[in-house]
Amino acid sequence: MGISNFPAALQPIIQQGFLEREFENALTSRLGYRAVADREEFSVGIGETLTKTRAGLKPSVTSPLVASANTNLDNGLTPQGYSVEQYTITLNHYAATTDLNMVTSRVGIASQFLQNAAINGEQAARSLDELARNALFSPYFGGNTRVRTTLGSAGPVVAVDDVRGFQFVFVNGVQTTVSGGTALTVSVGANGYSLVGVTVDGTNVSSAPGGISGVLTFGSSVTVADATAGSAVIAATASSIQRPGGRSSTAGLLAGDTLTMGTLLNAVATLRMNAVPEIDGVYNCYLDPMSARQLFADNDFRQLFTGATSANQVFRQGMVNDFLGLRFIPTTEAFVQSHPTLSGAVVRRPIVCGQGALIEGGFAGIANADVAPSDSIITVVDGIAMVTREPIDRLQQIIAQSWYWIGGFCAPSDVTTNSATVPTASNAAFKRAVMVEHIG
Repeated sequence: MGISNFPAALQPIIQQGFLEREFENALTSRLGYRAVADREEFSVGIGETLTKTRAGLKPSVTSPLVASANTNLDNGLTPQGYSVEQYTITLNHYAATTDLNMVTSRVGIASQFLQNAAINGEQAARSLDELARNALFSPYFGGNTRVRTTLGSAGPVVAVDDVRGFQFVFVNGVQTTVSGGTALTVSVGANGYSLVGVTVDGTNVSSAPGGISGVLTFGSSVTVADATAGSAVIAATASSIQRPGGRSSTAGLLAGDTLTMGTLLNAVATLRMNAVPEIDGVYNCYLDPMSARQLFADNDFRQLFTGATSANQVFRQGMVNDFLGLRFIPTTEAFVQSHPTLSGAVVRRPIVCGQGALIEGGFAGIANADVAPSDSIITVVDGIAMVTREPIDRLQQIIAQSWYWIGGFCAPSDVTTNSATVPTASNAAFKRAVMVEHIG
């Protein structure tokens, strides 16, 4: 819709660009999980789901070529291939709107118009930040859970708090449903078992953020000692979760298990052992204010900053410290959960991320002419479209102010990085972030 169709009182505001600046300021003022995402354009005309393929590396060659075998056309060499893996980004459409009635808000109409734009911008920024957070955390919860109900007697079926990370295994780089032919080794309590099936509960009772409760079916009976409520259940490909005192599950955390510098250094070491690239020289550590407060109380951390001019600059400015290898980024969007068994205790979850931990796919045609006609008032800021619609009601009094975003987030796997190519690499399917759990 053209600007000329708007009331004269609003035309100068739009022409001077006040609305666009207000929207942009609201978007860029928040620093959170979306900042760690590598952005990729989702081309027009290729469907709503994009599958990308990542090539692995070949093992090192440390044995010399045998001279007597260096004959014929192949010179004694056997051709080698390399493994691949795939990850998928799915486009979704997110939007929200606000109406402005010019009659009922005629007093100070310009300020309310701008205020609506600012609030829309904050809502859009927070929404995408939470989408990024959910996509980042979900795979890094994977393969780490606990027994929910003690078995009455030894048997193959065990109820667990969260089945994420147990439902699929990678076969030739493609996620394949766990079955008898594609089993997954899982540690239950003190012993390992072969997982052959996963069933999601009809009613989700998981206590984990975004968790999915269900039952795991193994190829052999699990002992009662292993399948006791609270026992850790960990997949062979589980993501790394660092906890104070080396606790094996969320339920195992105790009241004194607060965040320490040592726990964060363990997370950094895990990323470095997996050869995860840094982000501008360091890893990003997202943590809430209570986690930050506990870190300041840690003796090792305090000693590190003894004599510093102002220690609070560490968190106020997102300080980079070469020794820690971390950039601290406070956020209020971090997952906070009541402890599964300790009354009144809260579990907090900082996460340390390296380059490529999250990918954001944005739709390239978000403002194309067929989506946003040339005479419409649509401004794209940081990949999000702000839409201002002229009054089209019978009395021409109600203006609609909206935003929308077309895109998706995903956390890519790194199953092709293993001890054959990186000797210190772990067996985790997802390696580019490490979650930390503590009491706070």
